[in-house]
Amino acid sequence: MLFALARPLTRDISAFNVLHYITFRSGAACLTALVMSFLIGPGLIRWLRRTQGQGQPIRADGPERHLIEKAGTPTMGGVLILLATLGSTLLWVDLRNRYIWAVMGVTFGYGLLGFADDYLKLARRSHRGLPGRAKLIGQAAIGLAAATWIMHTTDGNLGDALAVPVFKNLLIPLGWGFPLFGALVMMGSSNAVNLTDGLDGLAIVPSIIAAGVFALIAYLVGNRIFADYLQLHPIPGAGELAVFCSALIGAGLGFLWFNAPPAAVFMGDTGSLALGGALGAVAVVTKNEIVLAIVGGLFVVETVSVMIQVFWYKRTGTRVFLMAPLHHHFEKKGWAEPTIVIRFWIISMILALIGLATLKIR
Repeated sequence: MLFALARPLTRDISAFNVLHYITFRSGAACLTALVMSFLIGPGLIRWLRRTQGQGQPIRADGPERHLIEKAGTPTMGGVLILLATLGSTLLWVDLRNRYIWAVMGVTFGYGLLGFADDYLKLARRSHRGLPGRAKLIGQAAIGLAAATWIMHTTDGNLGDALAVPVFKNLLIPLGWGFPLFGALVMMGSSNAVNLTDGLDGLAIVPSIIAAGVFALIAYLVGNRIFADYLQLHPIPGAGELAVFCSALIGAGLGFLWFNAPPAAVFMGDTGSLALGGALGAVAVVTKNEIVLAIVGGLFVVETVSVMIQVFWYKRTGTRVFLMAPLHHHFEKKGWAEPTIVIRFWIISMILALIGLATLKIR
């Protein structure tokens, strides 16, 4: 919005030329989202406490200490992330960019599904919210629509192709299978972040780290000079997603201020589904879906731990882990919550560096 308003003034006032730089607008978007979070957060949390009463329902079969330490904490804090991210993005991004609308559509749509899930949990006073099948159908519909939009927006033979990291010239054409593949990436990323969101600060910091990596990737593939130098597949217009990712970082840091142990608010499915969907959508646009699996490897491991637990329990009646997802396994083993969270953050940083290394290894 600010970019559109200031564009006619650049001919007469040279200072406004700075808005043409994605790097400037990305930094401004991050700071704007952070300030918005600080301004909105306290009032929103008070309202959530007042309206939710007993706060988020705690699983009776979960770690015992959660029933004592986390009882009464309000959920739906993801609303804060959504408001700050989308509000800041709309202020600083070039609204003519079609990729932005695809990514924001996925973020908002998945956020609405998460909101419905959180609302039903609160209404029923149960950890069971939106039926799993309904949630998956909603995610699939949004993901298919966004992936189809992205496929038709992307120029050349990249529109329906899967790029493989390290192998610079390897493109796998998927044809009309690309929307299905793109939707699966968004759904998988969304649900993986959702499964990881079980301890204070556990999901938000890896999401911030992944957003930082993809802010850089979006900027590089959107810049023909940098893309050619690094032998990446250039995608004109993708650079604007760096502004969105930066806003996501600012909103995430603002939310972390209130979510730091002991959490004053949980993000709930409203935040986790939206965050994962956003990262998945950016990965699909930038043709770095495989890199997302590396950078978001923590989310992948958490999801795989649940799949292994369910599969093995159904077959043998015994459990591989003391409890799934994996972070609960370490809780059961006696690890302190801050220990688990910080070590998982360190793992996320290492995976982010490995993911970034694929940009140069060609």
